[in-house]
Amino acid sequence: MKALIETRKKRPERVFLVGVELKSRNLADTRDSLAELGELAATAGGEVIGDGWQKVVSLNPATFIGKGKAGEFADVCRRQDVDTVIFDDDLSPAQSRNLEKIFNCKILDRTSLILDIFAQRARTREGKLQIELAQLQHLLPRLTKFWGHLSRQKGGIGMRGGEGETQLETDRRRVQDRIAKISRELELVRQQRGIQRNGRQRNNWPLASIVGYTNAGKSTLLNALTGADVLVKDILFATLDPTTRRLRLPTNQNVLLTDTVGFIRKLPHGLVEAFKATLEEVVQADLLLHVVDISHPQAEEQIAAVNAVLAEIGAGGKPTLMVFNKMDRLNPDGTGAGGAGALNRLQERHPNAVVISAVTGEGIASLLAEIGTQLRPKREFLELRVPHEQAAVIARLHKVGQVISRNYRGPAARFKVRIPPQHHDEFAPYIVREAQASS
Repeated sequence: MKALIETRKKRPERVFLVGVELKSRNLADTRDSLAELGELAATAGGEVIGDGWQKVVSLNPATFIGKGKAGEFADVCRRQDVDTVIFDDDLSPAQSRNLEKIFNCKILDRTSLILDIFAQRARTREGKLQIELAQLQHLLPRLTKFWGHLSRQKGGIGMRGGEGETQLETDRRRVQDRIAKISRELELVRQQRGIQRNGRQRNNWPLASIVGYTNAGKSTLLNALTGADVLVKDILFATLDPTTRRLRLPTNQNVLLTDTVGFIRKLPHGLVEAFKATLEEVVQADLLLHVVDISHPQAEEQIAAVNAVLAEIGAGGKPTLMVFNKMDRLNPDGTGAGGAGALNRLQERHPNAVVISAVTGEGIASLLAEIGTQLRPKREFLELRVPHEQAAVIARLHKVGQVISRNYRGPAARFKVRIPPQHHDEFAPYIVREAQASS
């Protein structure tokens, strides 16, 4: 018996998925969303044993889907020994309570599942605080589900003042106190990030942030460009905590490159709010590298989902370079999992996009060149004349600037260079003139 219990505990949770097809959606969208929900469930450690959906005109305020359909799904779940039923949309506290009575098992919605995954993945103290804040904000209106069976505490000896608080009121106050404390701690984190950002800006290095749908290859790209050692895994939300590394471009320009948390369709608003301290790196960036898994059949929908989150955090108008990743997964004719002509269609919509494979390195040189072009306005184009004996000045010029041309004939060396504006005064004694940008 003990061995049987241990075996049962070790098996993954058996999960059944439920979605709805509304007028604003079609069946293909519902199926795609459920497929992604299945990936999320697998990432959380569950085993998807089935799914179902219902076409409805409007959502049922009591049971989300129709009561009859809920009963039908509940019968399937009992036969399949399902542990958890996950709905592809947010459930109200009342809907969750009613559905638990019908299914007689654990009920989760998409937000609860994503929060659980984030809680598993967070590694830094900041990340854990952000996740806890989002979880508590999600839990607060649902406390009645846990404490509705408890009666009001009675007054009496040691409890003067009449009727005491209900357990619900006590726990709600505790949750609110914890939310306030975490919010204060995250405000300190935000201030610290601001100080760090100001320190970086003293070097006047531009900041580029890698954004994109989860599992699009952002961390792989950061590793390929900078030699970082960020975790790379073929699962959703493999990394949550941002990583910043220095990238030196072929133009001899330094750029700070930050890998950020991946986005997803129906990303909970509370999660976006909780991660604002992290996402400020995106808002403050000079350039966004929007990484897209070009081999994914819903690449265009994923682009739209990322753009929606960027707009929500106030980064919708940022200069953006589209990076179509995973070209190694496409067939030679440009087709792949996304269907025939997927790459061509996206290139027509985004003519300045760069096509790469972060795994094989193909296209990385073109990407670096395009990043340099996008950030070029931050560098002055000058013509300098430096005496040959000023070897230290010439070495410094090669270190901080991009040397376009050089001529060592004559009593002094002549250079056409691009240098960051903060180094203008350093080379001012040697400036002959401002060169033409077209030179």
